[in-house]
Amino acid sequence: MKKILYSKKAAPYIFILPFVITFAVFWLIPIIKSGYMSTQKILPGQSTFIALDNFKRLLSDRVFFVAVANSFKYMILTLVLLIPIPILFACLINSKFGGSKLTNFFKTAMFVPALTSVVVAGTIFRLIFGEMDTSLANQFIGLFGAEPVKWLKESFTGFAALLSLACWRWWGVNTMYFIAGLQNIPEDYYEAASIDGANTWQKFINITIPQLKPTIVYVLTISIYGGLAMFNESYMLHQGNNSPNNIGLTIVGYLYRQGIEKNDMGYACAVGIVLLLIVLIINIPQLMATGTLKNGER
Repeated sequence: MKKILYSKKAAPYIFILPFVITFAVFWLIPIIKSGYMSTQKILPGQSTFIALDNFKRLLSDRVFFVAVANSFKYMILTLVLLIPIPILFACLINSKFGGSKLTNFFKTAMFVPALTSVVVAGTIFRLIFGEMDTSLANQFIGLFGAEPVKWLKESFTGFAALLSLACWRWWGVNTMYFIAGLQNIPEDYYEAASIDGANTWQKFINITIPQLKPTIVYVLTISIYGGLAMFNESYMLHQGNNSPNNIGLTIVGYLYRQGIEKNDMGYACAVGIVLLLIVLIINIPQLMATGTLKNGER
């Protein structure tokens, strides 16, 4: 045994063994099990093999497509809001605008929302966007003479509230990612560009963005998954999984509804497999297009 542990050939396999075990136990085996369960009709104490009937049922399920549309809309809007704006904000902070003390304050303050429980954050935002005249959002629009709005009962305003919560929670985290990326860019590049007469915009386009590419790809990848897999924020904001006209229903919310609330685990597993396929279909071409995952490489 000691000979194996000290073997140079065995060492790499020993070091990656914890990851392999963790991946197999918490990811690979559950995915395989879910795939198998998606071909079954599962009732308390019994299960029946029904092949692809659960997936055929999905194709005619209008509520499922509403959930997919909501998840895609949320994902696209969060990508628009939580990548370009944090990049610009990170550049502003990294330039030491306002001095090092102010910069350090921003770095600390921006990470606090990510440490806040989504239960607490969702409850606070539900109160902010309440339909009463005394809610913070209605008091604010009241300053401009507008009538109180039932924010969480209308599609447009409900989604605006959901995006506000998303931006509050993740804007600072993404900004920190981009700050870390900016600090790895050598100052020599900017000094050489200044000597050549490049202005701030030219430096940003030709130096900052290309050098930030690995960070941008990483944030884009996790944001695509995070957008499609969002559930807790909507659940807490609407105080449950039954929002008016399903305006806050997401793919994971629909999975929860079918598997937990209606106890139809086979159908819920089919929803989960479709979600996994959607994420892979979007992320793999995206990684190939950005050069992160090249054709022919494993």
